[in-house]
Amino acid sequence: MKIRRRKRKLGEASRIRRQLTLIFRSSRNCFHSEPTIATTSFGASTNPRLVLKIQVAKTRDIKTASNRKIYLRRGAQNLPVEDQNRIEILRRDKGLSSFETEPVICDPSVVTNSEHIITFMLEVVPTAEPAVWLKKQSLLTDEKPTVAAVVLFADEPQAVLPKRCGIKVYRYKTTDAEGTRESLDFDPVSIEGCAYDQIHAAVQQTAKIIESVRIRTPEGLANVTYPETAIHEVVTNGVLHRDYSIADDVHIKIFDNRVEVLSPGTLPGHVTPENILNERFARNASIVRLINKFPNPPNKDVGEGLNTAFQAMREMKLKDPVITQEGGYVKVSLRHESLATPEEIILDYLRRHDEIANREAREICYIGSENKMKRILQQMVAKELIESVPERTRYNAAYRLPRKRK
Repeated sequence: MKIRRRKRKLGEASRIRRQLTLIFRSSRNCFHSEPTIATTSFGASTNPRLVLKIQVAKTRDIKTASNRKIYLRRGAQNLPVEDQNRIEILRRDKGLSSFETEPVICDPSVVTNSEHIITFMLEVVPTAEPAVWLKKQSLLTDEKPTVAAVVLFADEPQAVLPKRCGIKVYRYKTTDAEGTRESLDFDPVSIEGCAYDQIHAAVQQTAKIIESVRIRTPEGLANVTYPETAIHEVVTNGVLHRDYSIADDVHIKIFDNRVEVLSPGTLPGHVTPENILNERFARNASIVRLINKFPNPPNKDVGEGLNTAFQAMREMKLKDPVITQEGGYVKVSLRHESLATPEEIILDYLRRHDEIANREAREICYIGSENKMKRILQQMVAKELIESVPERTRYNAAYRLPRKRK
């Protein structure tokens, strides 16, 4: 009887799986790939209970339901999206389209006869005419410049795209989570101009303000220092990858213990704070590609920007940047928080491992020099913090925590 019951349940599960497979195949336009269906049993083997698991893979595209409507998942709700403006915003959020390609209603001479385009053409493509070259780059559409063209080549982009392409720098004399009017050291500094000039000016202004920041340490007051490479990469990333459809500036906030760069918009497409260092996706592909053609470009266009910022912070023995999405912004925080010393890192490692070699110590301490690490290990031996593993040669030398002598 129990065996027949088990077979009947398994048969029902197979029948349900076949029916669902037929339904999914008849609604292929709703899915990027066919959902996987699996059954899992639990309970006694003679009287199993079955759980049907349906796994739907995430897709970059916008899919319509069987009723040809688009739904947006919010918590436990499926909210219909029917307004065309909202659908376009959804497309931009998923990285399917970009505001940089939108035409701007203004005189084309704003980009075809600006000082910036003339200087650029003379240095980069001296044999071409600005208007012809801009059309070839899809930066002029029906004699109207695109947003990308204005951002890159207009002398005053902020006059054409107000509140969409500026940078503001703030100095807050506090370590609180939020800056206030009371903690604001001076009026925010506005930085305008084309994207190329903006990035360089913003990095210089930020570095200048940081030089005046002093913090209290056990040894007394000390100047705050951040790797300029990290500041440059984070600011560049905020300007090049922001959502230009949002009427807001890039905000650089300098606190006593950190620097925050807030870029309008959410992370595009499949990019998340967790995978951002391993994924490549450019919301503004034309801006990213063309600014790389400028002399001494702010970006290398190989997707290394934030990775370089992380490495620069580690080399200065500061904690990794923190990347979050908050209130319609992507925020990158550079914290003035020291990493543990190499000695502390090595001792922590040895509390969980039997021994450590020079190569392993260099990897976990981000120290490239073998000799430098050798000196650190020898100093730790001299302080009796660690000891050499006996009966090892110089080719397989290792260190461990001191052991009690008998």
